[in-house]
Amino acid sequence: MLVILSGVAGAGKDTIKKEIIKRMNNVESIPSITDRPIRPGDIPGETYIFVDNAKFKEMIENGELYEFDIHHNHYYGVPKKNLNDKIKEGKIVIKDVDVNGTENLVKILKGNMKVVTIFLRVPKEELRKRLEQRVDKPNEKEIELRLGRFDFEESKIENYDYVIDNVNQEETIKKVMEIIIENTEK
Repeated sequence: MLVILSGVAGAGKDTIKKEIIKRMNNVESIPSITDRPIRPGDIPGETYIFVDNAKFKEMIENGELYEFDIHHNHYYGVPKKNLNDKIKEGKIVIKDVDVNGTENLVKILKGNMKVVTIFLRVPKEELRKRLEQRVDKPNEKEIELRLGRFDFEESKIENYDYVIDNVNQEETIKKVMEIIIENTEK
């Protein structure tokens, strides 16, 4: 089963994903591939698989990605091999993916594996605070770019199986765990 967490940048996707992995057996993640620069706190091969722009384009041409998108001026994609290997091992894969990537993955994978989509919502004012307090401290231009996508990403909510207001981290973690358990038993 693939569990997709979406939401605007700063909605808490990565934090929730890490906590779910810590607390639930058989739940793992796979890193996306990106051509963006490594930021403080990034662990190559864990947070992302970092490649240069030419290598990313080569991977697109070779059909090595389930989907890819340009987000904040950089390519991001989901590697086929990594996802397929985890699913074959019987793992539940939890992945944070933007709204465009989610739409593409659902279209591509829905008939091949169980896909559960969860959108994490955060009020816009709270989102600005979170972005300003991030370890990788985006500059004002980056913050405005991310906030500029807020309305677009929120407009995609009806495409999700579940929507959670992520105002209390512990409550959100519990809700996501319940969703995973419920969908594993189906």
